[in-house]
Amino acid sequence: MRVSTAQFYIQNGLQMSNQQAGVNEQVNYISSGKRVITAKDDAVAYSTLAGYKNDLANIEKYQRNITQAENHNSLIDTSLANAEGIMNELKDLMLQANSGVRSDDDLASIAQQASQSLQQILDIANSQDETGGYVYAGFQIDDAPFVLQADNTVNYRGDNGVRELQIAKNVSIATNQSGEQVFQKVPNALGDFSPIYNTNTSGIGVESAVIADPSVYNRTANPPDFTFNFTSETDLTITDGAGNVTNVTGYVPGQPIAFNGIEVKLSGNPLPGDNFSLTPEENISVFDTLKSAIDWIENKTSGGDDPQVQVDFNQTLEQLNDAMNHLTSRRAQSGINLQVIDRQKSNHLDTELYLSSGRSSIEDLDFAKAISTFEQSKIALQAAQQSFTQVQSLSLFNYIR
Repeated sequence: MRVSTAQFYIQNGLQMSNQQAGVNEQVNYISSGKRVITAKDDAVAYSTLAGYKNDLANIEKYQRNITQAENHNSLIDTSLANAEGIMNELKDLMLQANSGVRSDDDLASIAQQASQSLQQILDIANSQDETGGYVYAGFQIDDAPFVLQADNTVNYRGDNGVRELQIAKNVSIATNQSGEQVFQKVPNALGDFSPIYNTNTSGIGVESAVIADPSVYNRTANPPDFTFNFTSETDLTITDGAGNVTNVTGYVPGQPIAFNGIEVKLSGNPLPGDNFSLTPEENISVFDTLKSAIDWIENKTSGGDDPQVQVDFNQTLEQLNDAMNHLTSRRAQSGINLQVIDRQKSNHLDTELYLSSGRSSIEDLDFAKAISTFEQSKIALQAAQQSFTQVQSLSLFNYIR
């Protein structure tokens, strides 16, 4: 068979190229430390690895979300703990002012301390996260949700939205609490109505005012507000917003007054002429409660022995306690979120360890075997190169003597 010089070069070049590719391939395995790099290495293993890598990528995404969710809920927990502390200090100031042994100068100093509470709570309600978003604004994170007005009332400009992040396949966690739920919707300590005392010579106080029978209560037929007027110590009239009058006779102090599905309980013994109104109010904002407490302290010196001063004190203190309890419950919600986050974080670490171990068992290279294969490939390449060098230098004249 005739072998041309061109054919000789092509065959040997192809052989050396294949040997060089084998060496390069082994170098690639050794440098990467992986046995399976492409599907041609092991199609079944490559497919299994794709599943492992996808699951590990999801865990990495969840872990990023966990970090963000943990930071936000920790911020909520810390800020509400600070708010509780401030409100507790305000409660102590009210108790100090009500001690009866304070001078006017003492009361003025207490009032000055109390006036700072509103701004401090306002700053907390307008807390921002690490990105500059307002934590208690719902979905309206770009603008401060709470705005102080000239009369020391506070308006809410956010919404009731709750943002969530997915921290596991079927688990999402809230990263905020709306300002409406945290600071606006504090249940009224008295129930469904709040009193306005028009004349109170006896010092009676509303202990509770609730809609006891919703099936009987009719706002259309008997609209609020409801005005209570004691014509004697045991008799009174109740006038609704439409002017309808309900007469109550034989009132016994301490017993509830029931009318039109509403039940009202009073403390103290009324006197003729005592008069107050009930206005529907299911929720009282934290800021309204703070304002009432601050106003009470500031007006304590001018109140003298007015029985209404003590009535307002009792009512404001009770609402202040309820506001603190409400903040504690909202803080507890962030604590529950943090517990869920901790559990998921632990689950992900366990799953990540399992997946990484499985991936390693398939993907990782046996270095001893790989180096041995590499040496064999290198020797084969060198042999091919030496053989080509020796053969290409031969010609027919080497055999003519």
